[in-house]
Amino acid sequence: MLLAQRLQQPSALLAPGIYDALTALIAEQAGFEALYLSGASIAYTRLGRSDIGLTTASEVANTLANITDRVRVPVIVDADTGFGNALNMQRTVRDFERAGAAMIQIEDQTFPKRCGHLDGKGVVPVKEMQGKIHAALDARRSSNTLILARTDALAVEGLDAALDRAEKYLECGVDALFVEALRTPEQMKVACDRFAHRIPLLANMVEGGKTPILSAEELGKVGFKIVIFPGGTARAVSHTLRAYYGSLKTHQTTAPWRDQMLDFDQLNELIETPELLALGKKYDGTSN
Repeated sequence: MLLAQRLQQPSALLAPGIYDALTALIAEQAGFEALYLSGASIAYTRLGRSDIGLTTASEVANTLANITDRVRVPVIVDADTGFGNALNMQRTVRDFERAGAAMIQIEDQTFPKRCGHLDGKGVVPVKEMQGKIHAALDARRSSNTLILARTDALAVEGLDAALDRAEKYLECGVDALFVEALRTPEQMKVACDRFAHRIPLLANMVEGGKTPILSAEELGKVGFKIVIFPGGTARAVSHTLRAYYGSLKTHQTTAPWRDQMLDFDQLNELIETPELLALGKKYDGTSN
């Protein structure tokens, strides 16, 4: 099903955060209908660094291509600020669309950008962001590749200004909106009351962030159409790995962790190694 068609359904779309092909595969196997490729999680896992604009467009595009080669569900991808001006935005959209993006998220922060739940952000003038949105819309080859406009203005200019910016971005013809870091359920309702009947709205759930954590079902009742938990995967994996490496250092063996791990055969089953080997036999002429 195309992402645009799914967004016409009554229930909110829950898209978990992923950062590579393995996390995408496991999320797809869990039954999710769409995935969210978080720029922050790429910075965390690929660079071991913070989400402060250090990742490049090519790093995200390469990661996205590996993911869409492995899974079939739609992938929403974080394109940050487009990695430059309007012309950079066009190149980013073309590269991400070619890599298989179903929806491309762009934001109005200044560069270097930072995580939407970190302090000290800045936003570009509205007209500059409108130009980048038009550039993004013109660059895509298919209208099935959706463009999501995000504003980070709430932390800089206040809620009213953020909503007014979202209105201006809606006028440009984007396919979805994202007002980042809404502080209270009341602010979330205000945003949905203004926009939810006109365009899909995205809610961003960040554990320990500035927005109250609600379930996808609860957010759907408010009016949100897309719900993401973008960094939860990286945080869960980090918690697990810290305990795993601590145990290995202490015990000098993985034995205490055996009931919390997949063994060799189980991992190969998860990544479908038997099916891949059977496909190889089909092409090398050794299968019956």
